[in-house]
Amino acid sequence: MTTAAAEIRYLHESHPQGTETYQIAPGILWARLPLPFRLNHVNVWLLRDADGWTIIDTGADTADARAVWEALFTGPLADARVNRLVATHGHTDHVGLSGWLTERAGDVPFVSTLGEWMSAQVRIWDAQSKSATDGAQRFLTAHGCDDDTLASYRADRERTHALLGPLPITLTRLRDGDTIRFGERDWEVIVAGGHAIEHASFWCAEDRILIAGDQILSRISPMIGVFPAMPEADPLADYLASLPRFKALPADALVLPSHGLPFYGLHARADQLARHHELRLDDLGRLMDRPRVAMELARGLFARAVAEGQGRLALAETLAHANYLVGRGRAVRTKAPDGRILYGRAEEPDSELMAAH
Repeated sequence: MTTAAAEIRYLHESHPQGTETYQIAPGILWARLPLPFRLNHVNVWLLRDADGWTIIDTGADTADARAVWEALFTGPLADARVNRLVATHGHTDHVGLSGWLTERAGDVPFVSTLGEWMSAQVRIWDAQSKSATDGAQRFLTAHGCDDDTLASYRADRERTHALLGPLPITLTRLRDGDTIRFGERDWEVIVAGGHAIEHASFWCAEDRILIAGDQILSRISPMIGVFPAMPEADPLADYLASLPRFKALPADALVLPSHGLPFYGLHARADQLARHHELRLDDLGRLMDRPRVAMELARGLFARAVAEGQGRLALAETLAHANYLVGRGRAVRTKAPDGRILYGRAEEPDSELMAAH
């Protein structure tokens, strides 16, 4: 094990390559699927049941990911049937191959929260809907995107939508607080918001293992964003509210994240993530020295990401933080005569007036 930051210890020095799997604990295998994004991989977990296997997450719908799955079916999964496919949440890199994979495994049950199954369905509809495309353009224009930016974002959305294949048409629903058994262990379902609407993590108290999904990552912060369908949403509040729930778990838990390396140091990492957002909120507040559109704020807050072509996600994250500040009275959201939406720092109350009261 190596120490990458204070109190964060990694279980392995490296990750599985290609079609390799690593055994993380008895009956739990770790595989890693390629993604055609800057974040170039997603972890999936194969858990040995008494009479078969449970698969957690799928990867995006790419030829490379399908090839890895075919190798897994003729390798470690060949000795027994697949019993179920479980999704931590409905993002493309987690359910992109869910329809194909449930059929390839023999028409097995698909297990997910209702909100995440539905949100992925909406994403498929969004890719096919002209009204959704027009709405997204109005959203981006209102937040300060120019024509070149709109064109690049449209191409990015189309490229991403192409990686989300058909979903399973039936669902076995997960709810917060449920107990589900797989991998010959009982797991408590922890449903939390922020990164996704109803993200499911899985906690095994007996072995102190947390399958964290994207809710707790070891080195990067989960993307917390606001998108056209819910322009005034406050997902950062949901995310920050989830962190104490994970800190209530034992500090020595083994955390299995969807990106990066398995690690120990759950409490330290939860504290780091909370602090990261506190600092980002402070930085954003300083940028609001006058009312500005969110894209201008994003270029100040995420200059490198915007320069590297990640502007759509930078805008989404900026809006999440801006909406959080608005919700706490630290910023105000106004609409300019030209229809653009502006964010500015809230006026501080007069200290002498406050003292007089």
